[in-house]
Amino acid sequence: MGDFLDNHSGLKYTLIVLLVILTSYFFSKIMRFIYGTALVKWAENGKVDQTSVKFLNNAISFIIFIAASIILFINIPALKDIGITLFAGAGILAAIIGFASQQAFTNIISGFFIVIFKPFRVGDVVQVGELHRGVIEDITLRHSIIRNYENRRIIIPNSVISSETILNSSIVDEKTCVHIEVGIGYQSSIDKASEILVNLIENHPLFIDNRTAEEMENGAPKVLIRVISLGEYSITLRAYAWATNPPNSFVLKSDIFKAVKEAYEQNDIEIPFPYRNIINRS
Repeated sequence: MGDFLDNHSGLKYTLIVLLVILTSYFFSKIMRFIYGTALVKWAENGKVDQTSVKFLNNAISFIIFIAASIILFINIPALKDIGITLFAGAGILAAIIGFASQQAFTNIISGFFIVIFKPFRVGDVVQVGELHRGVIEDITLRHSIIRNYENRRIIIPNSVISSETILNSSIVDEKTCVHIEVGIGYQSSIDKASEILVNLIENHPLFIDNRTAEEMENGAPKVLIRVISLGEYSITLRAYAWATNPPNSFVLKSDIFKAVKEAYEQNDIEIPFPYRNIINRS
C-alpha cells in the first residue's frame, strides 16, 4: 500500500512539473504574441516607443520563468525542503550565489536604466567607445545588440555599454555634417579648387541644404569652405557638407573624393603627395 502511495505521489508531482512547464511555455508564447502584436502596432503609430516594446517583450519570458519556479518550489515537497534548507544555511551559499548573480543583476538594472533614460533607442546609429559603430537592433534584459556595417552583430552587456561614452547620431536629429578635406598644392588656386569642390557637393543627390531662413537671407553659402592648414607640402581645404543621415553622409563623402580627384586633374589643380629622393652612392 505504501509503495502504491509513493508511486502515486511521484506521478502526481511529475504531472505538476510537466503541467507547470507546459503552461509556462504556452503562456509565454501567447503573452509575447499578444503583447508584441498590439504594442508594435502602437509603436508604429507613434504611441509607444519601439525600444520599450522590445525590452518588455524580452522580459516577459523571464518573469514567467521566475513565477513558474516559485510555483514548483511551493507545490513540490522535495523542492520545498531543498529551498528551506538552502535558506536555513544561507551563509556561505548566499554569498556564493550573490557573487555569481551580481553581474547578471547589474546587467538587468542597467537594461532598465537604458529603457528609462534612453541614451539610445532601437534603430539609432551609435558608436560605443572608440571601437564599435552600427545600428541598435535590440535591447534585452542582459545585453544590447548592435548591427555593424558589415552586417555582423556586436553583443555588449548592458552594464558595459552603460559605462561607455556613446556617440548617438540619431537621438535628436539624424542630419549629419560631414567634413570633406582635400589637400592642394601651393601653386594651385585656392579659389578655383574651392569652387570645383562646392559645385561637386551641391550637385550630389544626397546633399541637403541645411541653412536656416535667416542664413539664406544673409546670403550664407550652401557649402562652407575653410582653409584649415598650411601643411609641409599642401594646403588643406575643408568643406562642410550636410546629408540626411550618417550612412548617406558616408556615401556622399566617398563619391566626392572620387569626383574631386577627377575634376582637379582636368583643371590642373595638384593634389600633392610627399616626394622622396633616393641616392645610390655605389
